[in-house]
Amino acid sequence: MATQCGRVSDDVEMPDALWIKLIETVPAVLWVAFAAAVYFTLRGTLIQRLVPRLTALRALGVEVELAADLLDRAQDESQSTVTATARRTALGRLEHAADVLQGGKILWVDDRPQGNVPLVELFRAAGMHVDVTLSTEEATPLFRRRPYDIIVSDIDRDGDQQAGIKMLRVLEQYRIDVPVLIYTGRFDPERGIDRRIFAATTAPVELVHYVIDLMERARLGSL
Repeated sequence: MATQCGRVSDDVEMPDALWIKLIETVPAVLWVAFAAAVYFTLRGTLIQRLVPRLTALRALGVEVELAADLLDRAQDESQSTVTATARRTALGRLEHAADVLQGGKILWVDDRPQGNVPLVELFRAAGMHVDVTLSTEEATPLFRRRPYDIIVSDIDRDGDQQAGIKMLRVLEQYRIDVPVLIYTGRFDPERGIDRRIFAATTAPVELVHYVIDLMERARLGSL
């Protein structure tokens, strides 16, 4: 009889022990369910924010060698001198500014665009949209119709040494408030810089810095 009573007692106690274990596991199960709910709720937002960043980094982060090659080609085209430190700094800024440059829009005006091909390819590799035109006449309908973040221009065109400056007056005429960068092989800073020009340079690495500076300002202004 004592043995039978012991077995009955064990049978009664076993369900209680199971319930206690189940209750102890409930908090862990709830945390897992909560984490899963949060993940699936935010998953779309996280993907939307990370994918452009990863795409931009792939363009300049993983393919740093491509960016370096394009910058070196641009340097050769410009025939300007650059130090190893300046080159390294420009490439570093390009890589870290990938998300800033992504989606930016440049209008490039130059009657000899072949010398700008490496830089145009470089900015496009960074995810920027670049329109190339040969004259103010070609550029005018574009900047009147499309919003650009930056206009890059030369100064001398087809024998007119003031072509780039005259374009600035056209921008003012149509109230186009887009920053202008002058990029040319024959710029003399001692002649002064027009009030409408953000900066002027003959060096590709400097142009890279100016483009990043202006895009950073544009992004901050849109916040």
